Amino acid sequence: MIYVHWIFLLLYTVIAVLAMITVLMEHRQPAKTMAWVLVLAFMPLVGIVLYFFFGQRTRKERHIWQKSLDQLTKRSMLEFVEQKDLQLPGQYKGLIDLFINQNWALPFKNNEMEIYTSGYELFPALLQEMGKAEQHIHLTSYIIDDDPVGNLIADTLIDKARQGVEVRVVYDDVGSWKTKGRFFERMRKGGVEVQPFMPVRFPSFTSKVNYRNHRKICVVDGEVGFIGGMNIAQRYVKGKDGTAWRDTHVKIAGPAVYGLQRAFLIDWFYVDRTLITNRRYYPEITSGQNDGLAQIVTSNPTNDWPEIEQGYMKILAGAKRYIYIETPYFLPTDTILFALRTAAVAGVDVRLMIPRHGDSRIVEWASRSYVLETVRAGVKVLLYDKGFNHSKLLVADDSLSTIGSVNVDFRSFENNFEANAFFYDREMAQRVKEVFLRDSEDCIPLEQVRDLVHRPFLRRLWESIVRLLSPLL
Repeated sequence: MIYVHWIFLLLYTVIAVLAMITVLMEHRQPAKTMAWVLVLAFMPLVGIVLYFFFGQRTRKERHIWQKSLDQLTKRSMLEFVEQKDLQLPGQYKGLIDLFINQNWALPFKNNEMEIYTSGYELFPALLQEMGKAEQHIHLTSYIIDDDPVGNLIADTLIDKARQGVEVRVVYDDVGSWKTKGRFFERMRKGGVEVQPFMPVRFPSFTSKVNYRNHRKICVVDGEVGFIGGMNIAQRYVKGKDGTAWRDTHVKIAGPAVYGLQRAFLIDWFYVDRTLITNRRYYPEITSGQNDGLAQIVTSNPTNDWPEIEQGYMKILAGAKRYIYIETPYFLPTDTILFALRTAAVAGVDVRLMIPRHGDSRIVEWASRSYVLETVRAGVKVLLYDKGFNHSKLLVADDSLSTIGSVNVDFRSFENNFEANAFFYDREMAQRVKEVFLRDSEDCIPLEQVRDLVHRPFLRRLWESIVRLLSPLL
């Protein structure tokens, strides 16, 4: 019996070494590689379990739709879309071209946008547009909760399906893990087509849990769309502590909805294996002439390059006067951290808004050292103190803004399926800037929070240790 322990130790060592070699050979970012090596080396058994469930890379060829499908859908959209006299702003032409080349994301002009900063604003508007649907409703949400808001949306979708409207729903199986199957089954029985994204079922759990669909998109009749950070959940109306989560969403009416439609239909092909390219899903939209130039950009872990991270890098490098950012989680990649510090040192007014208290203690601990690094470079850090701010937005130089699902962290930039709307419109940038400035009134400057600036040694040591895990969080 004494040899059993040695056999177990030898077996574990072999598995751990093989896992380390695999991580090294995948040529991940050095910080991420080192994090996994440390986890495997110094967390016996637990490290292997964590790697088994969260560390393995999903093979493109077997688990994710091929890029050719993305191109096929893009070509289908092009058949139905023609833009005359499209003029791109010179200062952002490089950024727009980056997204076109990397993501097949097309810019569209003549869009009308409306911003929502709470569930009280968004959900009535969403329900109103759903109620008008005559052809189809397409909805993707990372979380759909079985709560009053979730059931209200579900009832509306069932009612529209019974009226003959095509209703398709994609939810993330991990994001919505608390929602019982009977909730979605009720929608299916009501005529709604519902599919989970990458269902997590052992033993396939290990290859899918790390790549989640974090997008929040809704398209109605191919003419009106929604995108942003709000999930379908009661927390955006009233949280557990009695206060609602603060978040930002935007409604788009105009040709940019084609980009939202394309994003949904590619997701739908993956979950349902049905490729939808009929031109009625890209109807001709006759909108008035305006400066509402928008580009819907998606990202996913199968692409060669992290396109939205690259876009943020280009924005940070090109800003002349200011950059304001809101994010609920701040665990930046090395490149984003470098770009933030460089912009601040160069004299750009860089302001970063994060929640004073997050919804994850370990993320909050890991974030501290990153935050203080930016402060030393001159970034102004604002701590939102009126509940939890889940908003994801950026505005720069009164001319560019973006709203979507992307957090400033490793997971959003590298692992998740995300979507952001980029607006090249001065009027829209001013409106997003006003949202940021209003939120600033509910913030405390970081330097005024003594327990963050003057922390005891043991707390700083613990935060430094947890930071090593930030690429994995």
